[in-house]
Amino acid sequence: MKRVVVTGVSAISPIGNDIDTSWKNLLEGKSGIVPVSQFDATEYKSRIAGEVKDFDPKEYIPAKQVKRMERFTQFAVATAQQLVEQTGIKLEGDECKRAGVNIGVGLGGLETIEGQHDKLMKSGPKKITPFFIPIIIANMAAGQVSIFTGARGPNLCISTACASGTHAIGTAYTDIKLDRADVMICGGAESTVTPLGFAGFTALKALSTRNEDPTKASRPFDNGRDGFVMGEGCGLLLLESLDHAQKRGAKILAEVVGFGASSDAFHMTAPPEDGSGMALAMENAIREAGIPANAVDHINAHGTSTKLNDFCETTAIKSVFGEHAKEIAIAANKSQIGHLLGAAGGVEAAFSVKTLETGIIPGTINLTDPDPDCDLDYCKEGPREKQAEYALSNSFGFGGTNACILFKKFEN
Repeated sequence: MKRVVVTGVSAISPIGNDIDTSWKNLLEGKSGIVPVSQFDATEYKSRIAGEVKDFDPKEYIPAKQVKRMERFTQFAVATAQQLVEQTGIKLEGDECKRAGVNIGVGLGGLETIEGQHDKLMKSGPKKITPFFIPIIIANMAAGQVSIFTGARGPNLCISTACASGTHAIGTAYTDIKLDRADVMICGGAESTVTPLGFAGFTALKALSTRNEDPTKASRPFDNGRDGFVMGEGCGLLLLESLDHAQKRGAKILAEVVGFGASSDAFHMTAPPEDGSGMALAMENAIREAGIPANAVDHINAHGTSTKLNDFCETTAIKSVFGEHAKEIAIAANKSQIGHLLGAAGGVEAAFSVKTLETGIIPGTINLTDPDPDCDLDYCKEGPREKQAEYALSNSFGFGGTNACILFKKFEN
């Protein structure tokens, strides 16, 4: 089996259009939640979102091609280009055949579906763009990143709702571990701040309606939480086999040591209250790493700010770690960026790697009145300096699909 390391992280998020800006704003406790500007949300119960701001795709993509890409694909291509530039990796010649892409997407091109459906109803089928299908399909983010980078190895799109990004990283890790590839660009992308996306989640009564106070709306583990805030963006990691990274002299940020996946086998949208499915995914990641559970000292929680998820995740952490659960520093990035759905796992994994690299664990904002049933250490006082050795990043999705990825501070 190959050892797998992280040699780059990149992100376009509601708090920054690159990883350095996003990380800085995360540590400063800044919120990216704002009133929805991408459509008229006046008639919606929830009118706030974690929008990416001042993003110009033409900085990364020729203008003609921009029109043929959904926003989630534009995010992916731009984030991938940042990753390539940051890491200095060159995919040339036979190297391309051993380099792959795996980008998780939860919903795909809702904005184009809505626009083309309107056109169909008003003007008939002849008015539909011939690029309609290539634009909306979820795997186009991975496809376009492959085209732009030249990666010709495995090309996949994992679509497992809000666990998509983490499943994509876990699968990419496995591809390198099993020597199917030397290099993988992996993570998640999403952009569904659209009328239909909002209407769907509103019908589920899943979104926060704290419209008058957007920056305070996402409140993971707080007694006053009233639902999640939808976000958008992209987070990608560059994974390499250790020998490949060392051969090219790459800077190694962390090592991937475990990937755990599981199913609740319970309900379409709700986890079981004992958190058993979430717990099984965490246990599987720790088992693969071959470490005792009490070695984990940081968890980047799924932490959606919904009543049931936060309670169940807390219960699951307690069942996996026992008394050690109280010693783990837990952060919920969604308090600042909202819930990026299929992109959440990618961005939060990038932040987890930054934690191991910098020795700083982000805080969880808006946790002013902790839920008595969510009684662990969620870093509510803000960021803290801690040389964490192991960081676990959790993602859980509708359909009862769970994914956890375990990173280790790199030691040669």
